[in-house]
Amino acid sequence: MSESEQFRRGVALFNARKFFEAHEVWEELWLAEPEPEKSFLQGLIQLAAAFHHSGRGNTRGAQSLLAAGIVKLNRFPDDHRGLALAELRDHAKRWAKMLGAGSKPAAQRPPRIRLARKKKRGG
Repeated sequence: MSESEQFRRGVALFNARKFFEAHEVWEELWLAEPEPEKSFLQGLIQLAAAFHHSGRGNTRGAQSLLAAGIVKLNRFPDDHRGLALAELRDHAKRWAKMLGAGSKPAAQRPPRIRLARKKKRGG
């Protein structure tokens, strides 16, 4: 499996709410990736781990990992590596605020990673 196929597999697993599995797939890539992509992958891994912890009732772990992942992903443009990263960061920030306020976001679904919109040429 190519690196880009493995990356997309991680996205698909994340979107299927298989956060632990997404974490594992991206971690294989992260181990071999140089900076700055290493930090990007680590941010995604931390978000996946955060949602995994949240689903298991570990609010403190989820909050900590959300914060760390958001910080890492803030270093990258709004559309990065074909992903709508700004949207993902915004969802993660809202989730972190809910957890910080003592809300149990169980009724909320974790965010999905959406593809960035292609920019129109010309204009």
